[in-house]
Amino acid sequence: MASLSDSVKLPCGLVFPNRLVKAAMAEMLAGFQNIPTPSLINVYDQWAKGDWGAVLTGNVQVDVNHLGNPFDVALSGEYTDAETNKDLFEKYRKYAEVSQAHGTPTIAQLCHPGRQSPRPAGRRGVFASTIAPSPLPLDMGDGFVQRWLGWFAFPPPREMTQADIDTVTRQFVDAARLMADAGFSGIELHGAHGYLIDQFLNPKSNVRTDAYGGSAANRAKFVLDILQQTRAVVPSHFCIGIKFNSADHTSSSFEDTMTQIGLLADAGIDFIEISGGSYEDPKMFTAGQQQPQPEKSARTAAREAFFLEFAAAVRTRYPSLILMLTGGFRSRAGAHYALSQNACDLVGIGRPAAIDPHFSKLLLDDSIEESEAQLKLNKIPLPFWAKMIPLAAIGAGAESTYYTGQIQRIAKGLKTIVPL
Repeated sequence: MASLSDSVKLPCGLVFPNRLVKAAMAEMLAGFQNIPTPSLINVYDQWAKGDWGAVLTGNVQVDVNHLGNPFDVALSGEYTDAETNKDLFEKYRKYAEVSQAHGTPTIAQLCHPGRQSPRPAGRRGVFASTIAPSPLPLDMGDGFVQRWLGWFAFPPPREMTQADIDTVTRQFVDAARLMADAGFSGIELHGAHGYLIDQFLNPKSNVRTDAYGGSAANRAKFVLDILQQTRAVVPSHFCIGIKFNSADHTSSSFEDTMTQIGLLADAGIDFIEISGGSYEDPKMFTAGQQQPQPEKSARTAAREAFFLEFAAAVRTRYPSLILMLTGGFRSRAGAHYALSQNACDLVGIGRPAAIDPHFSKLLLDDSIEESEAQLKLNKIPLPFWAKMIPLAAIGAGAESTYYTGQIQRIAKGLKTIVPL
């Protein structure tokens, strides 16, 4: 059976020294200038010492006008080259240097939130619209309170014009060139969790009738254009991966989903990270809590991976793809189980890495008994007022905020707090 300590070579030639990847999480440490700050770099200095196979950064937004939260790292304008944009280049060079100081490849996650950009997040103004493939607002629920809170938090989007699409495509490519010039080992396009790329891929949020809508292939055109144009401007050894949503896809759209994955594979994607959920249905935080999977094995480890069945289906269709599975892993046993099912090549670890930045060492150390190679994390209790609001995103937000707080404690050199 595959071992967690095995190295993994990507199609571009980049080698991950083991199979454990620190997954992307929101740090909220970029300040009001939305730049890599000393506090942010302090956190990555700790993760760099954790013996991870790779480290994925939190969101690097490609447009400072559209952020997932007010303190995301983001590009504030066009990037030309290291000489023209010296200050910008130097900030990211330091970020990449510290993150990889101990030999761990670091992959920058590039994102545009589209219609999931909250009103206070970004420099477009609180009353300005967001952008999306189609002018469909977020559906936070049918009740009056849910609809009002959805409108209050997220302005209705306007449909992107061809000029908008061309601009955002260029922003992704600019950001990728900056990451390559700065020394990062690669990028991951955020095509999950309901963000803009996912909005184009998903027929629920993309009802366009032009070249970007309709068929599965047309809905994939936006991300495929980004991928193709990025490949043309970065070194051949520079990794390009994608985070891909599984939770939005039903049995009726399964073939469309597999078609899109096949198009990404044909386009030369280096790896696909399987995740899931969106602000409307935050399975990336709650899959194991709201809808526990029926026990399919005597081993509790079988229930750790939220999206294992989908990953296994992708593996069957596209056996040569490098797959990363993220969501729910807490133990060596759980990671071993996913590998034993041939569902993935890489195991993404999120929240445990926010509590222990060196968690990978625990899982890789064979001298530690399997029963001890784990980190138990209880559900974050909601404040009393939150329990009165029928909105799934409230619970997901509480989970995310708690672990972001732990990341910020790491940045300050403080001891993290395990939720009890």
